[in-house]
Amino acid sequence: MPSSTNETSNTVSGGWSTIQPSDVSRRTFNPIRDILSRPVQPLSTPKSIKPPISLSIGDPTVFGNFKTHSAVVEAVEEATRSYTFNGYPPSVGVLQAREAVAKKYSCPDTPLNSNDVIMTSGCSGAVEMAIGVLCSEGQNILLPRPGFCLYNTVAGSRNIEARLYNLLADKNWEVDIDHMESLIDSKTAAILINNPSNPCGSNFTKAHLKAILAVCERHKIPLISDEIYADMVFSGQVFTPTATLTSTVPILTLGGLAKQWLVPGWRIGWILVHDRSGAFSQVRQGLFALSTLINGPCAIVQAAIPKIFSEVPDDYLPELNEKLEAHARILETELKKVPGIDVITPQGAMYVMAKLNLDMFADISDDADFCQKLKWEENVEILPGECFAYPGTVRLVITPPQSELKTATERIRAFCRRHSN
Repeated sequence: MPSSTNETSNTVSGGWSTIQPSDVSRRTFNPIRDILSRPVQPLSTPKSIKPPISLSIGDPTVFGNFKTHSAVVEAVEEATRSYTFNGYPPSVGVLQAREAVAKKYSCPDTPLNSNDVIMTSGCSGAVEMAIGVLCSEGQNILLPRPGFCLYNTVAGSRNIEARLYNLLADKNWEVDIDHMESLIDSKTAAILINNPSNPCGSNFTKAHLKAILAVCERHKIPLISDEIYADMVFSGQVFTPTATLTSTVPILTLGGLAKQWLVPGWRIGWILVHDRSGAFSQVRQGLFALSTLINGPCAIVQAAIPKIFSEVPDDYLPELNEKLEAHARILETELKKVPGIDVITPQGAMYVMAKLNLDMFADISDDADFCQKLKWEENVEILPGECFAYPGTVRLVITPPQSELKTATERIRAFCRRHSN
């Protein structure tokens, strides 16, 4: 446990004592950022001098081969040149942005208006706000395992217990419903799902989403549905917004521009409040209060959203998904040739998840050891499953150029053969 901020501190120069950080900051830990910030530990084997290839961070812009549509850039340029959005926006978001988001995601069975939309600083800001508004210190929240580590980071920083329900690799990462339900008690404040999934690259069926909603209904627990990869699914898959399947379970749906529009650095996200029963009346007030902490994300990018939604052509997303799927299939096909690695077929998003058969390696102890040695010996960076609370696996990002993916898998194959029993 972290030491108290009231502890006696060591004296430093000038009579000052070492200033202690807050308990909140001490409890805040992001394993992905921690791993990527660590220097590679020297090993006894020769260090690679090959050009680095990173398949670690889900930023589609890194290699320059995935670019947003020109209409997206033009919309921001127009908003900037208008000189209308240089001041402070409303803390919940610019009205025309909220209206556009509501219109885009409204369905006949799940109507939305601008009052149901809160603009946030990226989808990460939406995650922080949603967990913060539904969960209090000492309560617990149910999170997926494997799952995006930010969920645990936010919960831990707020002293909220994270209870991890299992996803089943042999069922394309569906939720183990019985296990999820077994974790619920009187202090469970919310359940969070992520669909399509980071890190799994999976996409839930309509029937499976209904099974999750049935758990929420039985126990009267609200749902947070992280849908930052909404509609980003591959051939044969259909994405279903969770909120379209219930008229009773209150849901906070999270989304943003980052992935579908390929602009993660613009930091624009949103929360959609689905609440036809009125159970979220006080939660709405809480969301407004939390929005005032930063007074909303960038007003200029918010102002561009109506034009982005209306002027990006209809073929943009299908073409993006087709390109992402082609990349995913290269990774899947090539990794299936690698001894010691079992690939779970991706269904969407930007990731491939693979199991390591550690018994097949002579000197690899775990997934973290695999990734460290791979980076040292082959200069390929991937993330260990420990980042997602799922040891014995690795996650690979599919967005580098196809030539880089093929080179990376060739290096991984050579690495695995070199370390095999």
